[in-house]
Amino acid sequence: MEGGYQYHVRVRRGDLPEVVLLPGDPERVEKIASKLSHSSVLTRHRGLVAVRGEYKGVQVGAVCSGMGAPSTAIVVEELAKVGVRTLIRVGSTGALQPNIGLGDVIIATGAVRLEGTSKQYVMPEYPAVADHEVTRALIEASETLGLKHHVGIVASTDSFYTGQGRPGFNDYKQSWMDDVVPDLQAAGVLSFEMESSLLFVISTLYGLRSGSILAVFANRATDEFAVKGEDDAIAAALEAALSLHGSSG
Repeated sequence: MEGGYQYHVRVRRGDLPEVVLLPGDPERVEKIASKLSHSSVLTRHRGLVAVRGEYKGVQVGAVCSGMGAPSTAIVVEELAKVGVRTLIRVGSTGALQPNIGLGDVIIATGAVRLEGTSKQYVMPEYPAVADHEVTRALIEASETLGLKHHVGIVASTDSFYTGQGRPGFNDYKQSWMDDVVPDLQAAGVLSFEMESSLLFVISTLYGLRSGSILAVFANRATDEFAVKGEDDAIAAALEAALSLHGSSG
């Protein structure tokens, strides 16, 4: 666009630092901004809120990815074009294993590609793997902060309801929906979410670094729900961003 602005996110080169936190919820962007000094809102176009500020003297950005892989793909494409090189997803998730508590955080090392967007970039056999430097930074930050954290594979879906084994409207369901949760549990998958697999695939293809830290809001094995752990996930992501600053290739 005129002036070098990206069509959806409405930022241009120089607006954001190289390390950006990527929550799906625009309200979470505002919470991240509240942890930053000298923060400013760059745009709110189409609900894709973008902010930048300083964390312990280091420039950090936060941009809303929207819900799901299609929106995330648009945002990552446009952020890459304006010079962002490290992306940390800060999301929420529903645990699948009974030992994972509400308010814990999950650091994804990889993701099962149950969404369709990444398949429009590369063959389905291509792995969705987090960057090892970003993952290590998130683990070290969680350990330093004393957070109860779990590290492993998550599953990313396009559907919050039927795709994650929940019935749709009027109890709509198909037989395979009964198997998706127990099959993933048997495979040791930690949780459901909706964006990480796309983020990992597109980042690897484009030479970006990305990782994902997720607050556990629900546990499908124990049938529990509570909005907990969001502030911890944000704190760990900011500490990781601090250690990753200036280290991208």
